[in-house]
Amino acid sequence: MIDPWLLMLAFKMATAAAVVVGCSLLAERSGPMIAAMIATLPISAGPVFVFLALEHDRAFIAQGALGGMASNLANAGLSLAYVLLAQRFGTLLCVAAALTAWGATLVLLRWLEPSFAVMVAATIVFYGGLHALFRPYLAARPKTPPTRPWFLIPMRAAFVATLAGTVTTLSAHVGPTWSGSLAALPIVLTSMMAMLQPRIGGPATAAVIANGALALIGFGLALASVHLTAVPLGSAWSLGLALAICVAWNLGLMRLSRAAR
Repeated sequence: MIDPWLLMLAFKMATAAAVVVGCSLLAERSGPMIAAMIATLPISAGPVFVFLALEHDRAFIAQGALGGMASNLANAGLSLAYVLLAQRFGTLLCVAAALTAWGATLVLLRWLEPSFAVMVAATIVFYGGLHALFRPYLAARPKTPPTRPWFLIPMRAAFVATLAGTVTTLSAHVGPTWSGSLAALPIVLTSMMAMLQPRIGGPATAAVIANGALALIGFGLALASVHLTAVPLGSAWSLGLALAICVAWNLGLMRLSRAAR
């Protein structure tokens, strides 16, 4: 007889993978702005937080959201390193440098242990500043129409399925803060870098990442709402509210972008 725990783990991994596949297909059929708006939704973090909520209490999820906020702030280092380097260098160097910047930023944040208010303010200031810095890189387009290798979507799904299984399995041992940080690993962003740059070039791929800077403010604010509301409202309502914030924020950015054009 199959262990029920293994069945639940397989279900979690399959669900997370299915969400990523659907969103990835939508992202790859759109331009850099829409692709960035889809990629910065909680595609990988959302399912992981849901599974954490099924296994832990409200206080765990509230504390985990702080770890997620730190991980999201670390995406500023990842985005900055990638967008600047991708203008001149190859995929391997750019992705490795971006992940190194993400890890170094996360370690620094965990060492500094900033308060909740400081992390909220830093999210707005850092990504607002990045958006201004990234303006020259927002409009780059691929020189030739991209084609998608057959293994791209299965690989991305496998990454997120593994993340969901690993984080939910380790959550009881690493605690809520590290569980939240691991849940918000930049799986979707880095997989887009690794898969898109060889096909459409560094500047065009960097345009997708650059267009996502303001959207990551919405993700940070959504995690902040989870920290504030998970205990009083319950995990389900809190996570639902966070998803609504992310979607509304990104839709608002798309509307503003169209109005500006």
